[in-house]
Amino acid sequence: MTPAQAPARRITGDGLVLRLAGRADLDVLAAIIAEPEVAPWWPMGDPESEFLNSDYPAYVIEVDGQTAGVVLYSEENDPFYRSAGLDVAVATAHHGRALGRTALKVMMRHLIRDRGHHRLTIDPAAANERAIAAYEDVGFRRVGVMRGYERGADGTWHDNMLMDALASELDLD
Repeated sequence: MTPAQAPARRITGDGLVLRLAGRADLDVLAAIIAEPEVAPWWPMGDPESEFLNSDYPAYVIEVDGQTAGVVLYSEENDPFYRSAGLDVAVATAHHGRALGRTALKVMMRHLIRDRGHHRLTIDPAAANERAIAAYEDVGFRRVGVMRGYERGADGTWHDNMLMDALASELDLD
């Protein structure tokens, strides 16, 4: 990654802070992913590889100085396919506050306005109806089911819902 492509260290908006994750965040982020309401939807590998991967920047979601979750993105920089993919997880204690939606909107705004993407994708487990509804609320549309796409925490393969959002169709203000 060249310096011009380096991820932002801090992104703010809509009452929260997205701060690039560091080594000191690994334990709390791993604990969030391990929570019983989060773990079935997020197959967790090594926390260092998961949250300190330069190809998939992870941002701590901070609200009132507290870590509320994590949002990550990946980029396709080929000019013919330029787009970004997203993932998000929110700590159970912060569920029901629309923090995942807010964090996504802040990151979507950043990826479109600051990094020049025109298309965004997200791919929740097809059975994760709560996540799919939240993603639809921020402008993602269902594209289709990706069969046997992801190995779940139980070791079996499950389907995921591919969803996308086009910058030209979003209201990010």
